Amino acid sequence: MLTDRAKEIVAATDEKMQDATAFFEEDLKNYRVGKANPSIFNNVTVDYYGTPTPIPQVSSVTTPDARTLVIQPWERNMLAKIEKAIIDNNLGFTPSNNGELIRCVVPPLTEERRKDLIKKAKATGEQTKVIIRNARRDAIDTLKKAQKNEGLSEDTEKEAEEEVQKITDKNIKAVDTLVTAKEKEILTV
Repeated sequence: MLTDRAKEIVAATDEKMQDATAFFEEDLKNYRVGKANPSIFNNVTVDYYGTPTPIPQVSSVTTPDARTLVIQPWERNMLAKIEKAIIDNNLGFTPSNNGELIRCVVPPLTEERRKDLIKKAKATGEQTKVIIRNARRDAIDTLKKAQKNEGLSEDTEKEAEEEVQKITDKNIKAVDTLVTAKEKEILTV
């Protein structure tokens, strides 16, 4: 039976690992995979009265069809700033401004670009796994210190370590699943 201190360490580790997995999942959403996805603009910022602000917070972003993104700024003076931000972020498409809204046609991905995206997804997945493993190592170190300094029993420490390993395995499997799903999505023409 885990003590409160051991449960606390396991819960904190679980939270760290889930945060890393969730961050990775959000990062994958920003990959442009040949179809229009409004979330691609979530990390593109424009100067809005002196504050760097993501495009979706100064305009509405819609997808009228699978290959087109339409950005309708709430203030007309933002058109040029949004257009410049899209060009500067090198998202792989050229915006066209008609004076009221910005239209971006998403070109199909080339084979080379697909391979690059898959490589990037796998590399980011590996970085996420390293973060998860580091959280496991930190938890085990904390458990060993708690056993030594705080009177945590050896059995409790071993049980908590097993729990941390289960959480680690679950999160690493989740990262692998995300990478596989994104790879399949990228390869779908």
